[in-house]
Amino acid sequence: MRLRWPQADIGIAVGSGSDIAAETAVIVLVNSNAEDIVSQILFGKATYRKMIQNLIWATGYNVIALPLAAGVLYNQNISLSPEAGAVLMTVSIVVVAINARLLKVKSQAVIGIYIPQK
Repeated sequence: MRLRWPQADIGIAVGSGSDIAAETAVIVLVNSNAEDIVSQILFGKATYRKMIQNLIWATGYNVIALPLAAGVLYNQNISLSPEAGAVLMTVSIVVVAINARLLKVKSQAVIGIYIPQK
């Protein structure tokens, strides 16, 4: 019978710990505060929700505005001029940017965590 070592899904090190632990960890707690782990998990979930919101907005725009601008419903006298399509595209970009910026406002509470780039 072979014994198997358990494998972790994520590595967390305390900033005041050894360099080897900090180098191999996915998350390094700079302030040595374990509550920062919860904050980081909540921040990750908020980031995912924001990504889904932006994806839904962009998909909705592409499904509705682009075919109208291309003249798909021109026979029913429903069309969107290229100028209006350009304005709507700009509005779409602004909405996505503002939505992403709202995440940064919420993330101000998440401090004291350093995620090394591997």
